[in-house]
Amino acid sequence: MALGLFCGAGWLFLNKGLYLLPDKMCEGTLKRDMVKQVLPRAQSADSGSDSQGAGDDLSFWCHVTTSDDVSLSGEARVQSVSQQQWLDNYRGSGARHRIIHVSVGDIEGLAQIDPGTDTASVYVPCVPPAVPSHNASEPYAVIGETRVYGSAKATGVPLRQALTDFAYQLSQHAYKLAECKAPRDFPAELPRYKDQ
Repeated sequence: MALGLFCGAGWLFLNKGLYLLPDKMCEGTLKRDMVKQVLPRAQSADSGSDSQGAGDDLSFWCHVTTSDDVSLSGEARVQSVSQQQWLDNYRGSGARHRIIHVSVGDIEGLAQIDPGTDTASVYVPCVPPAVPSHNASEPYAVIGETRVYGSAKATGVPLRQALTDFAYQLSQHAYKLAECKAPRDFPAELPRYKDQ
């Protein structure tokens, strides 16, 4: 029995990588609790983030990678794209991909529900400061996208919700970094998929 307890304690000690991550990562856009919900235990894990450009050329990236080569990553970037073009991109051009979709006001979130596809995205309208007034009618948005590479711990609706929530946090952060012209109040969270 003592040997069993020792081995169990040793296994926990050697697989505590996610627990050693900071409470908040990637400039506050990702919490350790979400990472622990999505990724399986691992011996070690690291996180990182980076941003590039500004205004209508802004991109912000975030990732967590484990020693088992399983990762959670995401990016948010400002793009000239309409809400319909964004939706069509995830539905696919040929065979229709299945998505689950939520919205609050003009903010949209989706997750792909095809087997083996662990991707979510968020669309937040944004007019970057460098866009002249005569071009303001062109649709610009911050697009957040997140995914898991490898075998996730979470599956189904919990995984889709976590990925969408992560994409939402990235999008809010990029909206501020890009200094989008119209200040907005972001809801605390997007509607839950289980309510759909």
